[in-house]
Amino acid sequence: MIGFYIKGLLRDRHRSLFPVLIVLIGVMITTTLHCYMTGMFGQFIADAARFDTGHVKVTTRAYADFAGEFPNDLAIDNADSVTTVLRERYPELLWEQRIKFGGLLDFSDSLGNPISQGPVMGIATDLMGRNDQDIDFLNLNKALRSGRLPEKPGEALAAARLLEEFNQEIGAEALLVTGSATGGMAIFKFEIVGTIEFGIPMLDRNLIVVDLQDARWGLDMMGWSGEILGYQPKLVYDDKKALTIKNDFNSAFEDTTNEYSTTMNILSDNPQLGVSLKIAKIFVLILIMIFVFAMSIVLWNTGLLQGIRRYGEFGVRLAMGESKTRVYLGMVYESIVIGIIGSVIGTAIGLGISYYLQEVGIDMTKAMRQVDMVVSGVLHAKITPLSFFIGFVPGLMATIFGAVFSGLGIFKRQTAQLFKELEE
Repeated sequence: MIGFYIKGLLRDRHRSLFPVLIVLIGVMITTTLHCYMTGMFGQFIADAARFDTGHVKVTTRAYADFAGEFPNDLAIDNADSVTTVLRERYPELLWEQRIKFGGLLDFSDSLGNPISQGPVMGIATDLMGRNDQDIDFLNLNKALRSGRLPEKPGEALAAARLLEEFNQEIGAEALLVTGSATGGMAIFKFEIVGTIEFGIPMLDRNLIVVDLQDARWGLDMMGWSGEILGYQPKLVYDDKKALTIKNDFNSAFEDTTNEYSTTMNILSDNPQLGVSLKIAKIFVLILIMIFVFAMSIVLWNTGLLQGIRRYGEFGVRLAMGESKTRVYLGMVYESIVIGIIGSVIGTAIGLGISYYLQEVGIDMTKAMRQVDMVVSGVLHAKITPLSFFIGFVPGLMATIFGAVFSGLGIFKRQTAQLFKELEE
C-alpha cells in the first residue's frame, strides 16, 4: 500500500513537490541554524574559559570583587601550596596558575631612547617547560605566527598586530612599566621571541604572554598568583559538576570574615557567560517549537488546498466502497512519505552547509575589532549528534500534523456533496 502512495506522489507533482520543498527548506534552515548557534555559543564559552574564567576559578575574596582591574595586591599568597591542595582534593580537574596585569610597553633604540610605547594587557603562565598543560589550554602552539615559544627567563610573546603597530620585529627588547603588588612601580625588561595571533580581536590588539616566574619577579609577587584556574577533562564544561566542586571548596576553605581567604567561582557565575549558557539551553527547545508550529500551519493550509482540489478523487474512492477512515489514513501515509523525503534531503543540505561553516567559518574580525570581550572573530558552526535529528524529527512531525488537521475535512463532507463537486 505504501508503494501505491509513493507512485501516486511521484506521478502527481502537485501533491508532492510543493510540500517536499516546504519541509526541505524548513529542515535545512533549522539544522544550519542549530549548528551555527551551537558553535557560536560553544566557541564563546570555550574561549572565555581558556583565557579568562577557566571552568572554575580560585582567587581571594577581595580579588574576586575587583577581578577586572587586575588587583595583584590581593592575590593568593603561597599559591603553590593552594594548587597542591586543589590537585589532591579535585584530581578530576586540571589546575593552572595565572597572573594578569596591565601596563605600558616601551621600546627603545640602541642608545636607550624611547621610540614607541603603548598600553598592553599581559598574561603570565608556565612557559618554561615545567608543564606544557597551560600552553595547550591557551593554544599557544597553534596561535604562534612567527618566532618561537620562550625557552628561558626574560623572554616573552607579543601579539603580531602589536609589534606591527610599534614597528618592531622579533628580537626587540621591551620595558614593561606597571604597578607592583606592593604598591610601588615595577619595571622589568624582556625580549620578544615570538608573535601570536588567536583570532580574538580583544587579545590580538595588545596582548603579551610572559612566564609565570618572570611576572612574579617583576611584579614583586614571589610565591603569589592572581588566579588558579581549573579545567574539566577535554575542556568540556559541565555546570552541575562545577557547581558541586564550588560548593564543596567554599564550604571547606572560604572564610567570609577574611577578605584574603580563598573562594571559588565557576564559569556560569560570570554574568555574560551565565546568560549565554542559559540561552544555549533553551535555544534548541524554542527552535523546535517555532519550527513545528510554523511548518504545521503552512502544511495544514497546503493540505486544505490540496484537499479541495482532490474532492472529486475522494468522491470516487468513497463511491467505490473505501471508508472515510481509509481515505483519511491515506493522506496521513502520504504525508509521512513527504516528510521523510523532505527531512532527509533538508538535513543533508543543512549538514553540508554546517560542515562548511564548521571548517571555514564566518570572518567577523573587522566588525569586532573594538569589542572588549574574549570572543573569536571567526565564528564557526559545530555539528553534534543532535544535529542529525534537530531538523529531521520536527520536519516529519510538522508534515504529519498538517495532514492530520487538514484531513479532518473528509469526515465533514457527505458522499453526495463530493459527487456533486465531481460533476461540476
